[in-house]
Amino acid sequence: MKNTYFKKVAVACVATIAFIGVHNPTVEAITEYQVVNVDSLTELGQAYASGPIMYEMKQENSEFDDEKEFIPYKPDLFEKQSEEKKVDAAVTTEQGTSEPEVVNPETEPEQDPETPAVSISNEEKDLFARLVEAEAKGESYEGKVAVATVVLNRVDSPEFPNTISGVINEVVGDAYAFSPVQNGEINNQASDESIRAVEEALTRQDRLNDSVYFYNPDIATDTWITTREVVKTVGNHVFAK
Repeated sequence: MKNTYFKKVAVACVATIAFIGVHNPTVEAITEYQVVNVDSLTELGQAYASGPIMYEMKQENSEFDDEKEFIPYKPDLFEKQSEEKKVDAAVTTEQGTSEPEVVNPETEPEQDPETPAVSISNEEKDLFARLVEAEAKGESYEGKVAVATVVLNRVDSPEFPNTISGVINEVVGDAYAFSPVQNGEINNQASDESIRAVEEALTRQDRLNDSVYFYNPDIATDTWITTREVVKTVGNHVFAK
């Protein structure tokens, strides 16, 4: 009888607490609970201490069959958990990766495309490449670019004609300045490498210290050219000014 009395009191208390919890504006949400069986108010208090629960009295008479009451969690515990979540969120925000900096393409400086230092026609460019092929056949790509650079340096020099075709077809004394023009080898088709060498020479900044001569010391017959200031040797050719 006494046990039944305690059970009824417990039900009334629990219902009152639940009613207050539902109408309390500080309670924002019920997150989690567990179901326990209790036999006394002491066991009920011990179960409540662990957090939100649904309790179910051990059924000793039919008066409590299928009766369950919800005991809301403690508000102070809820507030503590909320504060911990806020702290975790703040730490995550501080440690998180920063957003990549967005670069406005309109603010980036535009790079001008490389333009040839000397403006030449396609016919002159073909003539130019055929001269490089004839003069530097068997030489490395660097050697071909160097020969093309000498031609461009002559165009810039006041001592030589001021066009590509004028430099290539220049006559000195009773012969052409370039032997391939004299012997006809300049009429042979240029290789792809010689064409690329001409393209690079037209845009590169390195002008071989303004060299305007090149020769092969092993086969050169003109002793005068050997008196010129040597700038660089590339493969079998010596470049001088």
